[in-house]
Amino acid sequence: MELLRCEGVRKVYGSGKNSVTALDGIDLSVEKGEFTALVGASGSGKSTLLHILGSVEQPTEGKVFVEGTDISTMNRTQAAIFRRRKVGLVYQFYNLIPTLTIRKNILMPLLLDKRKPNPEYFEQVVRTLGIAEKLESLPNQLSGGQQQRAAIARSLIYRPAILLCDEPTGNLDRKNSREVVELLKRSNRNLNQTVLLITHDEKIALEADRIVTIEDGRILHDTGRR
Repeated sequence: MELLRCEGVRKVYGSGKNSVTALDGIDLSVEKGEFTALVGASGSGKSTLLHILGSVEQPTEGKVFVEGTDISTMNRTQAAIFRRRKVGLVYQFYNLIPTLTIRKNILMPLLLDKRKPNPEYFEQVVRTLGIAEKLESLPNQLSGGQQQRAAIARSLIYRPAILLCDEPTGNLDRKNSREVVELLKRSNRNLNQTVLLITHDEKIALEADRIVTIEDGRILHDTGRR
């Protein structure tokens, strides 16, 4: 089942002689349950595309559908609500609230939406990510790898339609990077979570079901689901 679709997505910054085209006619479809890696050199447009898919930015032209909903025309308030309910965002910087426990950090998206957590699903997420014993700790009491696990758990807790990861291993050593990728794969398998991962690391990209390569704002190559 198709979960995400881009149609002719362009993104232009500035105007006239000072304009820069970051994306130039992106057509992309992602099926529910896929683990897709998005690769490309710095400045290729991959992070811009991720921000548009996550409703953080709007395209200059084109449409983006997530679960059949056109997110490309939403205003800022609508986009923020949609993002909180439907899109999980994971960055290389963990963005945990330092004064809150790991448990409260993970539950924050639900609390903001005045929703009660499902205890069984919460337990499944923290067990899958290996942080069940760290829930009452503060972020600064955890290693970098453990903090990234907590950030992933926070993004998974409201069962988003899609998990968007922008270089999630960029701030980690090789051992922790490998562990985080394995956890994303486990989330994809065990929780049937659709994952779109941006990375410049070819070894990490090869762990995905599908690799989409972007160059100069266009899709250069797409392996399709393997």
